[in-house]
Amino acid sequence: MPFPSERIVSALRDQFTAGSRVELTHMDDPYAGKLHEGCLGAVTSVDDAGAIHVAWDCGSSLGVVYGEDSCRRID
Repeated sequence: MPFPSERIVSALRDQFTAGSRVELTHMDDPYAGKLHEGCLGAVTSVDDAGAIHVAWDCGSSLGVVYGEDSCRRID
């Protein structure tokens, strides 16, 4: 999968600011472990590849990969 454009990454950073609360809506990752749809967490950052890094309330820190996974801001 190609990297998202700078415009898309900028829009993600505007929407998912550090500290904002999110809910996981989709993740198809064999390493998700205890993460599942409905898990809540706080955004720590958005990297240059558009991945949203989250400190999940369940203790995980697995990122939400742009174009593969999804979450929604809840605050």
